[in-house]
Amino acid sequence: MLRRRFSDVEAESVAEGWEEAWREFHRGVVLGGFWVGPPWEEATAGVVPIVIDPGRAFGTGAHATTRMCIELLQHVRPASILDVGCGSGVLAIAAAKLGFAPVTAVDIEEEAVETARANAAANDVEIVAQRMDALADPLPSSAVVVANVALAPVELLLARIDDARLVITSGYLDRDEPSAPRWKRLERRDREGWAADLFVRA
Repeated sequence: MLRRRFSDVEAESVAEGWEEAWREFHRGVVLGGFWVGPPWEEATAGVVPIVIDPGRAFGTGAHATTRMCIELLQHVRPASILDVGCGSGVLAIAAAKLGFAPVTAVDIEEEAVETARANAAANDVEIVAQRMDALADPLPSSAVVVANVALAPVELLLARIDDARLVITSGYLDRDEPSAPRWKRLERRDREGWAADLFVRA
């Protein structure tokens, strides 16, 4: 039937194991005092492991924006923290292992929330993960916010954060400058064409 309707359609056989082939691209990385990687790899000795199974959520730890956020977290004094757009939960878990508490992780996707909870349990850390639209719903109170999302939501988020004293943002290109009239940039990092910023309340 399809061939009669679309005469130029071609079919190719797919190699066995295609559904697991993505694992080849999910490799562990060392980020300061952390090793971040998947459960099917052995962690590097001498650093704290963060084991992340991304499932269907964003965030393996290997992307430049995630790596820069984790590096910046390691230079911030631990306090209460909110991870906006938590994805797999890798940033929230890193924060918990650094001594941040309480750790709240929010995402608009229920699958991401479930994945973050599962990864937190696998890493034996305590986080509160919940579904939330961080650009519309009331934000949980926290001293620090981390948001690895995109430029437009970062700017909207910076405009509506009331109580945090520090914000780590990423998810945008190194040529992008987030509009942040209520904030002063303390540090910027760039890697592989991406940028991450650490802001303090102005």
